[in-house]
Formats: sequence, C-alpha cells, structure tokens
Amino acid sequence: MSNREAWASRIGLVLAMAGNAVGLGNFLRFPRQAALNGGGAYLIPYFVAFLALGIPLMWVEWAIGRYGGQFNQSTTAGQFDRMWRSGWAKVLGSLGISIPLLITIYYCYLESWTLSYTFFSLGKTYFGSTDQGAMNQFLRSYQGVVEGGPFQSMLPAIGFWVATLALNLWVLYRGISGGIEKLAKIAMPILVIFAIILVVRVITLGTPDPAFPDRNVGNGFGYVWNPDFSLLGSFPVWLAAAGQIFFTLSIGSGAIQTYASYLKKDDDCALTGLATSSTNEFVEVVLGGSIAIPIAVAFFGLEATKAIAAQGSFDLGFVAMPVIFQKLPLGFIFGALWFSLLFFAGITSSVALASPFVALLKENLGLSRVTAILVTGGVLLVFGLPIILLLQHGYMDQYDFWIGTVLLVVFSLIETLIFVFAFKRGGAAANSGGGGFRGWFKNAGVAGWEEMNRGADIRIPRFFFYVIKILLPLVLAFLLIGWIWEDVTSKSSVILMRGVEGEAAMFQWISRGSILLLMTGIAILVVVAFRRRPQ
Repeated sequence: MSNREAWASRIGLVLAMAGNAVGLGNFLRFPRQAALNGGGAYLIPYFVAFLALGIPLMWVEWAIGRYGGQFNQSTTAGQFDRMWRSGWAKVLGSLGISIPLLITIYYCYLESWTLSYTFFSLGKTYFGSTDQGAMNQFLRSYQGVVEGGPFQSMLPAIGFWVATLALNLWVLYRGISGGIEKLAKIAMPILVIFAIILVVRVITLGTPDPAFPDRNVGNGFGYVWNPDFSLLGSFPVWLAAAGQIFFTLSIGSGAIQTYASYLKKDDDCALTGLATSSTNEFVEVVLGGSIAIPIAVAFFGLEATKAIAAQGSFDLGFVAMPVIFQKLPLGFIFGALWFSLLFFAGITSSVALASPFVALLKENLGLSRVTAILVTGGVLLVFGLPIILLLQHGYMDQYDFWIGTVLLVVFSLIETLIFVFAFKRGGAAANSGGGGFRGWFKNAGVAGWEEMNRGADIRIPRFFFYVIKILLPLVLAFLLIGWIWEDVTSKSSVILMRGVEGEAAMFQWISRGSILLLMTGIAILVVVAFRRRPQ
C-alpha cells in the first residue's frame, strides 16, 4: 500500500507516543495514589511495576505494531493474524480495537470537563463558590446530578462534550502526520510549560495563612513523598501501583500498536519506547506529584487533604483546586492553566485511543477517511450520551472498572502469550531446537525477541528476554486474579454490584450490556473485514 501514512519525524513520534501515555491520570490519579498508599514508599512498588510490567509491555506492543505495519496492518486484529495464523487471532485482536474505543467513549466526557472548566476559570464562572461544599454543588449541577444550582439544564455539559468530540474527530481526520503528530508537537510542550509554571507557583506559596503554620507546602510535599514502609506489606498497595502503571503508560489497550504500525520496517523500538516511557514518568512523578496534593495541604491542611484524596481524584481536581484558585492572586489565570493542561493531556490520549477503530474502518473495511470519521463520531455519540445522562446511577463506573481495569490486564496477558508462544516469524522459531515440550519452550519468545531488537539503537539487556517470557505472563495472571479477588471480597464489589438496587442496578446492567454489544459488534466487523479484503 504505497500511500500508507507514516510519521513525519522521530520527535513527532516520541511526542505523540508520550501524549498517548500522558493523560488525566498523571496529574489527578498518581498524586492521590501516592498519598493514599505509603507516600514515598509507594514509589518502590510503582517502579518495580514500571520495570517488570511497564517497560517490557511497552517494548512488546511497539514490536507487535511495527511488525504488523510491514503488512499494512494498523490494528491488533491484523497484527495478531500475521503473528499467529489461527482463526482466533483476529477475534482476540479485536479487543485491541474495542477496548480503546470504549475508553474513548467515557474518557471524552471527562476530557470535556477540563475544557469547560478552562473557560469557567477565565470567565470566573465558579468564583463565588468559595468552599468545597459549594464547589461540589457547582460540579454536580454541571453534571446534572443534582437539581438547581448555577446550571438549570445539562445543555452546557452536553455542548462542551460535543465540542470535545468535534476536536478529536478533526485531529483524526487530519491523519497521522497532519493531525496527531502536529497536535503532539503543540500540545505536549505547552502542557509541560503550564505544569512547570504551576509547580513553581506551588513551591513559592510557603505558608499561605500565617494563622495556620502547619498548612504549608513543605507538609504537602511531605504527605506525598514521606515513606510509610509499613504499607509495603499490603497487597492492595502493590495492586494500586501496578494499576497506575497500566493507566499511565496506556498499555494493554491496543493504541500503542496502532501508532507503532506506522514505523518503517527497521525503525528503532527499544530506545524510542524507552524515551516515551521516561517522558511520561517525568511528567507524572516530577510534575504530577508536585501540584494538586501539596497545594491542597497548604490551603486546607493535612487532615482535610487526606479526606479529599480519599473521596476521589475528581474531588481533588474539580472541587478542591477551583476553591484554591479563588484564593490566589490571578487565580483565574492559574485555574485556566491547570484545566487547559489537563485538556491537552486528555486530547493527546483520546485521539490515540480512537485511532485503532478509525484504522479498522479505513484500512480493513475500505471506507473513505470522511466516512470513517463520521462512523466513529456516530459511535461516540450514541454510546457516550447515556454516560452523561446516567452518570448519577454509576453507568460510567461500569465502563471504568471493566474496560479501564480488568480488560487492560486481560488483553495484556493475551498479547504477551501470543508474542511469546505463538509468534513464529517465518517459521524459524518453530523448527529449531528439537521437538517436544522442551524444544518448544526453549524457542518460545525467540522470534519476538529478535523482532524487538531489530534496528534497535540500543540492545535490550538479555535479562528482559526472561522477564517477558516467564515473569510477565505470571505477573499478569496474578494481577488479574488479584484484582478480581479484591473486588469480589469487598463490601462494594463492582462485579457483584453489592449495595446497588433499583434504578441504579438496572442502568448498570444496561451499561454492561452496551459494553458487550460494542465488543461483539467490532469482533463481527473484524471477521467481515478480513473475509471481504483478504489480508
């Protein structure tokens, strides 16, 4: 396919991949997780998960994507089919299309909050809601969860959501180099600059109110980074760290493979993958950990901040932070910087997550670019509207749990097993080393390892061959079992829907049904696409 898209520059590729990884979780979820799970001690399981899960999976996904790109396959459906000639390969690969699309459906709504709050900050719309109770009422009124308040209808929320979808679709319409890469080259530097400005402002706050000397930035940083080593023996802390790595690197969704498919045959995977991961870690650990929690402690005190963090990431970002901005000189400017950097972090991720579905429609089903974008927009509208209208019933919570937690691990395990045990490039790995189980196991992973290192600017240490071949599948299986066990044994189990009754139970079952419907529909589309256009 001579007119196939490609990245225009290496820096554009790195920034786009980093933009895929850098999202709302870097600035909202990470600091909260660190604060709740041992502070500085949390970094131990966090970086263990980064090295044992994040980096190896990042390399695996880059290698899968680049390999599939040689055969003009931009989705994991086609890529798995090329790696493993089985009828199940395409069906399992369809998860790498449906999972990111399902994430996009609810992620775009969260992203639209950041866009609206950017304008609310500049226009001082929420100014006057000077305490957390009032600010929470403002947010819930905007969401349509409560009646009354400053918003008399959900039209503003729906309007900003539609605008967010339109911006995403416009970037996708412009293509890889003309849309996604240009967005990354603009959004990522601006995001980092805005974050640095906010970090400097936080550091220079000192003690905002001399009447409360314990409310200072130093105690805020201490809350985030002082280690509580006693929590390292807690299994949920290790689960939380692993979960954050999945969120922060965007692994296990299928989006990375689509981006990597536009690499040339011998373009580097090893160093470039490491560079994008490191960029994300800098944004998350250095910048993300230095804004929301420290400034909240400086204004509300340690105990109040603990309570805010326990309530959730959105309470921290959309309730506590706007209250703080009203207390700062030029707070409307700092508020706009905060929410616009969240928006840039969001949109660089959402266009990546929608890309596999667009690629399926264009490259495998043969639709024109315009038609593919219109179909994508239609799916996002139809499946996204119930998330907005039924937010108060936990409709979005089902998406976040099943798609944003469980299926990420399921898909990571599937792709790792295929990459290690089914990938036999040219048949060489299958035919060498003798027969029987010992010969099969000896050669498992060899083809994948060679693919990862082909054209590499750095040679990946051999240690990671055994990490990917043995440790990674075991850890992923352990995590999957651990997450499910942790949920079903909790008093608020999402799987068993404990404590959910009446209308909420009905709508959450509908939410589950919509997830299954879309996943089934995409699997059928994949089968149809490969029958109509043999790959």
